[in-house]
Amino acid sequence: MPARVSEAFVLQTYPFREADLIVSFLTRDLGKLRGVARRARRPKSGFGSGLERLSRIRMSYFQRENRELVNIDSCDLVQSQFALIADFTLACALDYIAEVSEQLLPAAEPNEKYFRLIAAVLDHLHSGASGAAWRATTYFGLCALKLSGFLPSLTRCSACGLCPDDSRASGRTHFVRHHAGLYCDDCRRALDLRNAWELSAESREIAREMLSFPIANLSERQWIQSTASDLRRFVSQQIESHIERRLVTAPVLEAA
Repeated sequence: MPARVSEAFVLQTYPFREADLIVSFLTRDLGKLRGVARRARRPKSGFGSGLERLSRIRMSYFQRENRELVNIDSCDLVQSQFALIADFTLACALDYIAEVSEQLLPAAEPNEKYFRLIAAVLDHLHSGASGAAWRATTYFGLCALKLSGFLPSLTRCSACGLCPDDSRASGRTHFVRHHAGLYCDDCRRALDLRNAWELSAESREIAREMLSFPIANLSERQWIQSTASDLRRFVSQQIESHIERRLVTAPVLEAA
């Protein structure tokens, strides 16, 4: 098979043999792939810093028939995230984006919208805007869940179907680990859903806006760790239910 050249984001790398790396990367045209970068761990490797987490690269690779791993020939760095890692919160945001992508994305399924989502979120992190890490991770997690087809309704109770703003509802919504969607106050009590968290009306409005507009066009608001923290918890729990494991980076991000 002839060599391919694809624009890609590096998601994860894993040591392999004495000097090689297994690289998981998201391409614009073919989706998530894994490949072997020969001698990438050697001091004078030709890959340089191109295989760092979430580096945007132009990668040359080829795949033999009946082989799961591609062979990575070379990569040219398009955008480095090195400038972000000096800030611990931004570094945690990068870890979160990489882990969620690695766990949510299926292998070899083209998803250009997801590729563009990562690009837009990284551009926002580079913008230097106040609270960029919190805005970016909230937006990314919510949109990644939507693009993966796992986002439940945020406008209807999962049990009774009422809108939180319906005159018969209390206006409050709740979510519970391992349960898809939101529950109104009455259904939470009727179903005896314990250990529930409330998703505030403000966070539901933030989610509505994020699902309607690009991150660069969101309305101005002060973003700090507590802003939409309940929405990030909801999104992380929904992701964890589908990948059937806990996210390592989510609690680290919230503690940053």
